[in-house]
Amino acid sequence: MQVITIETPSLGDRSYIVHDGSVALVIDPQRDIERVMDAASDAGVRITHVAETHVHNDYVSGGLSLARVTDATYLHAGDEPLRFDYHAVHDGDTIQVGEMRVEVRHTPGHTPHHLSYIVTTHGEAPAAFTGGSMLYGTVGRTDLISPESTDELTHAQYRSVHALADSLPDETRIYPTHGFGSFCASASSDEESDGTLGTERTANIALTASDEDRFVERLTAGLDAFPKYYAQMGPINTAGATAIDLSPPADVDPVELARRIHRGEWVVDLRPRREFARAHISGTIGIELADGFSTYLGWLLPWGMPVTLLADSREEITEAQYQLARIGIDRPTGAADGGIDSWSPDADRSTYPTTTFAEMRDIEQPAVLDTRRDGEHRSRHIEGSTHIPLHELLGRLDDVPAGRVHVHCHSGYRASIAASLLDRSGHDVVLVDDDFDNAADSGLTLTDPG
Repeated sequence: MQVITIETPSLGDRSYIVHDGSVALVIDPQRDIERVMDAASDAGVRITHVAETHVHNDYVSGGLSLARVTDATYLHAGDEPLRFDYHAVHDGDTIQVGEMRVEVRHTPGHTPHHLSYIVTTHGEAPAAFTGGSMLYGTVGRTDLISPESTDELTHAQYRSVHALADSLPDETRIYPTHGFGSFCASASSDEESDGTLGTERTANIALTASDEDRFVERLTAGLDAFPKYYAQMGPINTAGATAIDLSPPADVDPVELARRIHRGEWVVDLRPRREFARAHISGTIGIELADGFSTYLGWLLPWGMPVTLLADSREEITEAQYQLARIGIDRPTGAADGGIDSWSPDADRSTYPTTTFAEMRDIEQPAVLDTRRDGEHRSRHIEGSTHIPLHELLGRLDDVPAGRVHVHCHSGYRASIAASLLDRSGHDVVLVDDDFDNAADSGLTLTDPG
């Protein structure tokens, strides 16, 4: 048995191909299935089965498309209200995939009908594909379905992880889908884990908690905000996602670009954040094309609103399309490449300064805006700062301090998005492009209200 891991860093997720050298089972594939098929082809194996651990909340599944293209059997929980044909599986079912025996386990918690798949072959340690159940050091979050079901699902998550641990040997390899930066994890995951159940027995929050009630209390107290676009993923995946369309978006000329900006549409500049700060077309929004791009654009963009992309190269436009299609934003309404001088040479331009925490030390009583999430702010923050999480900013512009405001987050990425939104709305901003860990060393006064 061999396992091929397919990373999606932009969402913090992993998909897997597990095979016996001849045939393969694919677990939790993302929507861009070509890379899955390429990996299977490179390994010389045929995809005969595709399995979902749950109806995903953070991405559009490629499972249905992959199963159709490869004529594979599509496994999904029989209790899910899906609106397409699939092979329904339930707790205790077994499926033979070549030399591999796949046992289905009902592991509710992340979702009510969540499944894990235990794959075994003769003489090898089991492989447990745990989706959003047991992660490295933590578990999948339990509040994505509804506030009313969170407590019940958190109890179920504890029991599911313990049921896995009680029935499998220490050498079992754990292969979670979430936990590599995904907001579907309930807490930061231990990405350095060796991936064995033996390690999880001493590291996982569900297996080290003193009791079930204490686990539930601790986990629910630590749950923070998650992206708004998640609300769209369940319905899309339940209906059955359509195939991905990555054909190039329409080119946008300077006149049309000006019209879109004037109408207040989202025109998103993908360049690095310091380049955007130095010079950008007035009215555009800067969201650097990096691993967080789709998450934060999907979080902030009103669902269904047109979006136009600006980049230095066509390759960057294509990469942005991949990231957006994975979360169901299928077709940007237009794009322009070639850099700022090419997009609209005569358009008005804006600029704002960047700084570091060390440089802020010399400013007398600067107005500081902290755009981190609530949990980060509670942990530690700059004394006297105003706290507005990035995802709340557009609804709280009146709460932004008057005058020049220094905008920070943990790394500079979220702050750069916030700075561009504030600049677009007429605020005088300075982007603090620095790691928050440097704030204390820079002589700024930090407080811990917890």
